[in-house]
Amino acid sequence: MEFPLINFEKLNGEERKDTMDQIKDACENWGFFELINHGIPYDLMDTLEKLTKEHYRKCMEHRFKELVATKGLDAVQTEVKDMDWESTYHVRHLPESNISELLDLTHQHREVMKEFALKLEKLAEDLLDLLCENLGLEKGYLKKAFYGSKGPTFGTKVANYPPCPNPELVKGLRAHTDAGGIILLFQDDKVSGLQLLKDGQWIDVPPMRHSIVVNLGDQLEVITNGKYKSVEHRVIAQTDRTRMSIASFYNPGSDAVIYPAPPLLERGTEEKNKVYPKFVFEDYMKIYAGLKFHAKEPRFEALKAPDVNVGPIATV
Repeated sequence: MEFPLINFEKLNGEERKDTMDQIKDACENWGFFELINHGIPYDLMDTLEKLTKEHYRKCMEHRFKELVATKGLDAVQTEVKDMDWESTYHVRHLPESNISELLDLTHQHREVMKEFALKLEKLAEDLLDLLCENLGLEKGYLKKAFYGSKGPTFGTKVANYPPCPNPELVKGLRAHTDAGGIILLFQDDKVSGLQLLKDGQWIDVPPMRHSIVVNLGDQLEVITNGKYKSVEHRVIAQTDRTRMSIASFYNPGSDAVIYPAPPLLERGTEEKNKVYPKFVFEDYMKIYAGLKFHAKEPRFEALKAPDVNVGPIATV
């Protein structure tokens, strides 16, 4: 079973159709793929990796060790189901950036992160249009669906997964699907750990230098009426090395109204009771906050149920 690897450059040549077919297959059967030759400068990625790892060592490593000691996580005897073995911080890019509020980042780190985020935002939008093309939706449909009144939400979770003495008892990150739209991950190319669930088996997402790993979130499952599915994934910490993860989430705006694309319903063969609900993204996130590490289906069902109070559901 070979993990889907997409050469983005081939979209510009005579291999475009084959490459689009590869993307289609990855979206329908994996929910994940790995992009190479994506156009983001390698020196920018190298600089960001260096600064991210330096920042962890200088500003976060000691805090993580203190937390582990306080919680007794390094000496657990049974599986921990309510905590993850990770050290994280979040950067918001859209609709408004909060990067100036992250006081322990250097000026250079902030500037590099901003430049990287701009390039990722463009890549996310290009990918959404490729998905539209494969789905038979008009160009720009998915971006428009995500827009809301202030545009999309776009942010980055920077995570480090330090060496863990009991990775079988404490997961780096417990199994979950991502709530949002399309996720672009710049991961450590030397330390593995990310796994996805496929056909009942956990499959390693291979580390590859300068690649961007792409996965689909719950909102794309809803908009495609289940043609594309978000996929459960997790992180296994290593016993000897720290893994870096820079995951950027291109999500709907908080007030965006999400529902299956009508053209896909018209062409779809699913029975009516399988149609996904219509909801405001912010209402979905309220449910997700409490059920992140549970199956996604009850989250969708909760938004269908008329007696569940998830706030007003806007209509279009």
